[in-house]
Amino acid sequence: MVRLRSPQVEILVFGDVMGRVGRRALAVVLPAWKKKYAPDLIIANGENLAHGKGITESTAQELFDAGVQLLTGGNHTFEGHGVMMLAHPLWRDRVLRPANFSDDRPGKGIVVVDVGGTPVLVVNLLCQVKMRDGELVANPFTAFDRIVAEHPEAKIVLVDLHGEITSERVGFGWYVAGRASAVWGTHTHVSTADTRILPPGTAYQTDVGMTGFADGVIGIEKAAPLAAFRAGEQLHGAEMPESGYAVVNGLHITVDPATGHATHIERLQEYVTV
Repeated sequence: MVRLRSPQVEILVFGDVMGRVGRRALAVVLPAWKKKYAPDLIIANGENLAHGKGITESTAQELFDAGVQLLTGGNHTFEGHGVMMLAHPLWRDRVLRPANFSDDRPGKGIVVVDVGGTPVLVVNLLCQVKMRDGELVANPFTAFDRIVAEHPEAKIVLVDLHGEITSERVGFGWYVAGRASAVWGTHTHVSTADTRILPPGTAYQTDVGMTGFADGVIGIEKAAPLAAFRAGEQLHGAEMPESGYAVVNGLHITVDPATGHATHIERLQEYVTV
């Protein structure tokens, strides 16, 4: 069990952090947000850390140095040369991959952290509908049931649900309402405006949105995707800028440790040039 510093359960969540520009933007914005919200737990989706696909030790460490405590993943987690870090003892409790992948994949999809004596279960799941690798993972709905049953000690349950389709993620939110303290979607890179608390107390947003290059198409330079869209062709040769105008999207969530119910959720967004 990983021990954190405070009994108060204030949480900051960030969606897909996209490449170097995203890592730099988060490092610029996070100090002020930490001062304002005094978070006990900071979670970011890291599947796009290494130039948009995959994660490496150096890119993960860059976010840890900025103040992030846990990294979740998605369909790009297993791409690139850094994948074996998921199984390394120094990283297993800090870097997650979707829990509903088979156990023969490196790493794990859940971690229990202790916040002031309150066990907090963090779960990373991958959706199935119209999702690359969706056919390779177990059903996220039944996977959640199994994971929660295996961890009755958890007073607070947090879920990063990585998926393509809004309806699947909305359905999941209602399915776990009252059993999960918070569910946030990642993957589509566009922040949704449905931030709310599902009764009786599940903080929810369909997609947090990315942290990355803002003057492009979901984090990449716009020239290549615009040409591909106009020609009706597959995208090839997309470029990701190393610097520029960036957006940081996040959530501030407050959970009552006595009930495990969320009492507050707020959508956060800031633009910076890095």
